[in-house]
Amino acid sequence: MAAFIALSFSLLILLPVSALSGTIGINYGRIADNLPSPAQVVELLKSQGITHVKIYDTDTTVLSAFSNSGISVTVAMPNELLSSAASDQSYTDSWVQSNILSFYPSTKVEAIAVGNEVFTNQSNIKYLVPAMANVDASLKAHNLDDDIRVSSPIPLDVLQSSYPPSNGSFKSDLITSAMKPMLDFLRETSSYLMVNAYPFFAYSANSDQISLPYALFQDNPGVVDPGNGLRYSSLFDAQIDAVNAAMNAIGYADVPIVVTETGWPSKGDQNEVGANGPNAAAYNGNMVRRVLTGRGSPLRPNEPLKVFLFALFNEDLKPGPTSERNYGLFYPDEEKVYEIPLTLEEVEAGSPNNGSKVVVGPSPAASPTGQTWCVADPNVGNERLQAALDYACGGGGADCRQIQEGATCYNPNTLVAHASYAFNSYYQLNARAPGTCDFGGAAYVVTQPPDFGTCKFPTGY
Repeated sequence: MAAFIALSFSLLILLPVSALSGTIGINYGRIADNLPSPAQVVELLKSQGITHVKIYDTDTTVLSAFSNSGISVTVAMPNELLSSAASDQSYTDSWVQSNILSFYPSTKVEAIAVGNEVFTNQSNIKYLVPAMANVDASLKAHNLDDDIRVSSPIPLDVLQSSYPPSNGSFKSDLITSAMKPMLDFLRETSSYLMVNAYPFFAYSANSDQISLPYALFQDNPGVVDPGNGLRYSSLFDAQIDAVNAAMNAIGYADVPIVVTETGWPSKGDQNEVGANGPNAAAYNGNMVRRVLTGRGSPLRPNEPLKVFLFALFNEDLKPGPTSERNYGLFYPDEEKVYEIPLTLEEVEAGSPNNGSKVVVGPSPAASPTGQTWCVADPNVGNERLQAALDYACGGGGADCRQIQEGATCYNPNTLVAHASYAFNSYYQLNARAPGTCDFGGAAYVVTQPPDFGTCKFPTGY
């Protein structure tokens, strides 16, 4: 079938799914008194196929445990060290020697997060970029500046506006004092902007305005941005593109993003709307599917996403509301809190690892009578549609016999019509499960029968 698709649209570029895939990592926080040892954690991560991890310090025992593990590690310089790091490069020389060179390269340190959400504390902002520059200079002294990136995670509240995404803008008081100097540094060092994005917070505070399927990557008609005409099928993509638009607006369209934190709590207080196991399983499971089988955001489709889920464990000593202690994918005994795929192989096989407590269920947006269909979004462009079509009819297992030449649904012989048929077949064969009508943002759900000539789209198999 893949050969037929390639011949039918021979003028289009074919890309394998692996070329479109993003990267999934995980945050390993340790604000708890009941967690496995770092050595046990490394074995857990390896058993789950996780190859990227982010920690919140440079703990000696943790970094030693990752030695020769093959897992890439993002480490952090805590906020309280920024003043010292900014004032004197000899301080960062010593810090890099003790916290990076003592472990690298056997421990694959790939990035340093200088501070975390520094912009929430006005007194630290003035230290941020000088500290980042000194850390980078200390790495450069050992010819490591091309191997280890330096950045700093920002929260979404640095945005003045985030809706619609095309109207994204940074707070005016941060543009000159913080964002431009930081983005200049990231551009000059070929680094990336670290972003912490939590659709849960937006949904929980505005559940009367934001639909749950939209927040969970589940079936929904999507939202068309009136500013650029792009269709958004998830709140996450809209949030990320609000940051992209904010950077574009001040001249930094070339600086990429890495999402260093995102997640959904499996438990919360009564006023934390949406904090429960099924929603957490849906969000994180569909996030993995979206990242590993899709491409970039609608605004930057050619930049595959790199996303670190928050978090590896439920952390029982974290302060704050109940949700803060319940973001983990695993309990301290290493059992899964809920069942989700974590690798591309699991996504494609449709059978994640065993050991869960909650299974991702069907989307509540799908009609129990089957009266929803999946169609292609022509706005994403031919290249993305062709790649998604090739996957659906190849490794995806969609029934594409009816769009072969001479078959019932060959006409209209257009990419959008053929992709729509294939996407819908995949969607129906997978029981309209969450994330099965996405294809990296190239498809969306409709509630009326698709109209492509005389072709009848099935609503079940």
